[in-house]
Amino acid sequence: MEVTLIAVVGIASIVAVAAFSQRLGLAAPLSLVVVGICLSFVPGVPVVELEPEWVLAGVLPPLLYSSAVNMPAQDFRRDIKAIGGLAVLLVVVSTLGAGWLVHLLMPDIGWPAAFALGAVVSPTDAVAATSVGRKLGLPSRLLTLLEGEGLVNDASALVLLRSAVAAMAGAVSLWGVAGDFVFSVVVAVAVGVVVGLVNVRVRALLDDTVLNTAISFVVPFVAYVPAEEFDASGVLAVVVTGLVTGHQSPRLLRAQDRLGEAMNWRTLAFLLESSIFLLMGLGLKTLLDEAHRHDNGLGAGRVVLYGLALTGLVIVVRMVFVVPLVAMVRRDERRAAAAKPMIERMQERLNTFDLGERFSPRKQAHIQRRVTRTSADIDFRLTETLGWQGGVVLAWSGMRGAITVAAAQTLPEDTPFRAQLILISFVVAVTTLLLQGLSLPAVIRTVRIPGDDPARLRDEYVRLVGELSDAASAAVDEAAADGSVPPDIVDRVRQDSRIRPKQADLDEDERDHTPAPADFDAARATYLKLRLGVITAEREALLTARTHGSYSSRALQGAQHVLDLEEARLQQFGDQFEE
Repeated sequence: MEVTLIAVVGIASIVAVAAFSQRLGLAAPLSLVVVGICLSFVPGVPVVELEPEWVLAGVLPPLLYSSAVNMPAQDFRRDIKAIGGLAVLLVVVSTLGAGWLVHLLMPDIGWPAAFALGAVVSPTDAVAATSVGRKLGLPSRLLTLLEGEGLVNDASALVLLRSAVAAMAGAVSLWGVAGDFVFSVVVAVAVGVVVGLVNVRVRALLDDTVLNTAISFVVPFVAYVPAEEFDASGVLAVVVTGLVTGHQSPRLLRAQDRLGEAMNWRTLAFLLESSIFLLMGLGLKTLLDEAHRHDNGLGAGRVVLYGLALTGLVIVVRMVFVVPLVAMVRRDERRAAAAKPMIERMQERLNTFDLGERFSPRKQAHIQRRVTRTSADIDFRLTETLGWQGGVVLAWSGMRGAITVAAAQTLPEDTPFRAQLILISFVVAVTTLLLQGLSLPAVIRTVRIPGDDPARLRDEYVRLVGELSDAASAAVDEAAADGSVPPDIVDRVRQDSRIRPKQADLDEDERDHTPAPADFDAARATYLKLRLGVITAEREALLTARTHGSYSSRALQGAQHVLDLEEARLQQFGDQFEE
């Protein structure tokens, strides 16, 4: 009964704090941490410990899977260099720098424990930053960098933490750490790809949305557990599984399954994210008590000062690192501008010359697809640039989160000054979260970073809708040509088969797609079959456009969502008459 009461009160508190934060214009994670800290000092409030295994093995996999499924693979691929720099190289640099400072301040703990704490405080949590960024209209590319970094850096940090902990028990060479890292990444990627492909294909066999969504809830753990058993990164395996699933689901899963899964996962991710931030704040009193109980000559005040010093270091390291990172991105943009004329000439040659004598049709299609995608990638780099304003925001978006505190609590019990190290990690996490999280809106407004151009996005969406409408017209014309569909039904389907930005704007007459000839049942079945066939043609055109990379992920996702809504509505319409 007590556990049930705590759960009910906790969820009610999360919803109340989140709603209140929206009114104040604050990111909910920041408010939840503050509320948790305040509640931890209230007499009578139950002591709730942030169990590290529960967070790292129970909460982190579904959270990463939820984010990865919604991450467009096209965007992730285009910025893989920058994401890799932030999620891998910056984590390594932060680990080394933080480990050096910790050892300088606390030389008695030894280098392995110092680097272990460095690995703990190195990964960032993108939840608060992206929450603020979306409200203030940050450009899509910058949000992709932050989300991509958050997906991968936990895996990098946990691999380094594992190596540092192993070094506490025995000698570990630099080459050994590098080999373990490469092995962990390769195996994790392999496991993630296999689980992702199997996941989508198995779920494609089901015709029940509830069963489909239920399977999706266990997929993160199906990827996480085998990878961990192979001594690889279970976290990275989950991320790869999510990316593969998100990329393949529009082709293989039903619209109803995608819509139902998205809503359920959005709710689950909100509750899990909010819970760990609230529990993170609630754990402060317990951490202070533990630090007092195991004083070891270090008072709590001194430990807090060490934590603040470490906070300053990780902030400065990130700022310094972002400078060459932005320079690299700008260099790639200049190279793209230089390569654009060459790609245009290559495209003209492909359109002018007949390659049939030299290449098979399949090879020709492959060459054309590669050139088109390269041209689209160049246009992306020239259109969605990353200037100094984006670099400033990126540098100031280094908030740490509950994963930092949970990872610190996995340190072995015999680690010197373990209680103090955990408290230091908490200070780093809370200070960066509150300091940078609360000031990030002011930073964004000060640098006046331009968001996505609404006119460009609108024109792009209109062009994409035009392509889908052409595919729809071709499908209707084919049905009309073979004479298998009555002309009145063809005309009605032709009228209804157009992509609308807002499905909610349809009036009741437009919502009634049912014709009224004499043979009602046969006409209805014919109409639904043709209408769904048209949507299938539109979806194939959408997937082709995605493969070519000619449109932004925002345009592709918007069109896909409209198609999903229309297909799900038609399926539901047909099911009602079958009952």
